[in-house]
Amino acid sequence: MKVSLAPGATRTARITVDRGRTIDFMGENARVYATPMLVLDIEVACRDLLLEHLDPGEDSVGTRIELDHMAATLLGMPVELKVTIAEVKGRAITLDIEGHDGVDAICRGRHHRFVVDVAQTAARLAAKAKKAGL
Repeated sequence: MKVSLAPGATRTARITVDRGRTIDFMGENARVYATPMLVLDIEVACRDLLLEHLDPGEDSVGTRIELDHMAATLLGMPVELKVTIAEVKGRAITLDIEGHDGVDAICRGRHHRFVVDVAQTAARLAAKAKKAGL
């Protein structure tokens, strides 16, 4: 991890809510940003921020998310997801999340990630797969 991995570092991800990011169970006129897709976009934004501050061979995995999804965002609307490093405790990183769709604040929350060594993680997962008979 680089010394730049510190509280206050921020990144804003900009996306457009496309059809694949929407719910479909309430009909075409109610296609809005699905919470699971919002969570995915938040994870990607947080990971992208951390990658800017990690060394080669390091990555991060999500461990917890606390999210209030506060407003519906319509198909085709732009979204800004601002993620900010709030706390660094060794390899445990806490990030604050804010989202806006140009009309409403759509979400706020916290996401926890853990910095991992990619090679060590691959070896650990291979050992688990072997134990599981996969």
